[in-house]
Amino acid sequence: MGSAEVARVPDFINVGPPRTATTWLHEVLSGHVGLPLNRKETNYFTRYYDNGIEWYRDYFRHCAPGVPIGEISPMYFADDKARERIKEVIPDCKIICSFRDPVDRAYSQWRLMVRMATTRASFADAVERHRELRESGRYGTYLAKWYEAFGRDRVMVLIYEDIVADPQKFLDGVCRFIGIPPIRLEGSRLAKERVNTIPVAPRNPRLARNVRNLLQWLNDRRYHRIVQKFRYSRVWRYCFERGEEFAGPTPEEDARVRAYYRNEIEALEGLIGRDLSAWKTLRSPEKRNAQETMPAAATVGAPRRRTI
Repeated sequence: MGSAEVARVPDFINVGPPRTATTWLHEVLSGHVGLPLNRKETNYFTRYYDNGIEWYRDYFRHCAPGVPIGEISPMYFADDKARERIKEVIPDCKIICSFRDPVDRAYSQWRLMVRMATTRASFADAVERHRELRESGRYGTYLAKWYEAFGRDRVMVLIYEDIVADPQKFLDGVCRFIGIPPIRLEGSRLAKERVNTIPVAPRNPRLARNVRNLLQWLNDRRYHRIVQKFRYSRVWRYCFERGEEFAGPTPEEDARVRAYYRNEIEALEGLIGRDLSAWKTLRSPEKRNAQETMPAAATVGAPRRRTI
């Protein structure tokens, strides 16, 4: 490849927050835009910034010329340093922020943390104790900062419920924003199954923690293919599953976390001009289960994917 391709950095970044269908979007866009090689989240602007820009560019060496390239790294959303670094390195970058009912989003992230053995706290307590979990739900606060840094015309806001209601319309809007032809979902399982679900806890948290550390060690050294193969193996399920099934937040937890984020929801409503009253109301288990039927990013015949 020529130096022009080697020097490329993303044209767009989905900055999250986590558990808002970012994996779904990554899978849908795969093959239509340039994405990091063998990796969904490079975490360059948070964890690996000191490695230098060439380290980051190397993830996109394989990308075809003339096709927009991007990254989906949901941990960037609530990280002030990441936002400042993106603005400095890619000042004209298009930014995508995706939002979900804050209790559902936080509970989904908490389940991931339990599976990866990064917390032992109960759901509501974890929201208060763990910064990354707590701050990721401060939608209004951080969206305002992304608007200020990049301008409203370069920041797209996505709402999780819109994927459930009409995934094709949702995807068409994303394609227009990043500047690619429409991606048709017809003929795939995109509207029928979910991706990256976390139904059960690990049976042995100590084992899960040790394996998590090993996987992080491998990712730090860019052995991403090994990690990918492990994700689809039975060993993965043995290490990170087989425990008790998650039952959902209790009504008391739901009310406590929802009250905590109420001001952030109202701030988001003001920023995007959309009524999000449903996010301020205690949800019944039936409504929560219905919301969990979002589409999955797996084309016909493709293996079911998991992410770390």
